[in-house]
Amino acid sequence: MKNHLPFLLILISVYSGTSLAGGKNAANIALKGKASYYGENFAGKQTASGEVYDTRSFTAAHPSLPFGTLVHVTNLENQKTVVVRINNRGPFLEDKTRIIDLSLAAAEKIKMIDRGVVPVKIQIKDPPDQPTD
Repeated sequence: MKNHLPFLLILISVYSGTSLAGGKNAANIALKGKASYYGENFAGKQTASGEVYDTRSFTAAHPSLPFGTLVHVTNLENQKTVVVRINNRGPFLEDKTRIIDLSLAAAEKIKMIDRGVVPVKIQIKDPPDQPTD
C-alpha cells in the first residue's frame, strides 16, 4: 500500500474533482463533495468486497479507496460526524460531485435521511496495509 500511496492520492484527487488537503500522510487527506446513502433495498446483497450489506453497519462505498479503509465523514450542513469502513464501490454517476455512498445507519447518524444528498467532508482515518483491488 505504501508504494502505491502517491498514485492513490492522485487518483482520488482526479476522480473526485477536488483538491487534497494536508501533506503526504494519508491521514491528512480531506475531500469535499456530496454524500448519498443506500438503504433497505440493498439489504442482504453482496458488496464489491464480498461482504453482505447490512443497513445497521457503519460502512460505505467509495470508487477507489481500498476496502477496509476507515473514513471520517462530516455532514457540512450540521457538523455531525461518523466513521465508516469502505466495503463497496460507488457512487457511479456521471456527476462526479458525489464522492461517497453511506450505509443507512451511517446516514442516520449524520442526520441526512430527510435530505438524501448532503455536502460532506471525508477524511481518511486509517489507511489499511493491504493491496488495492
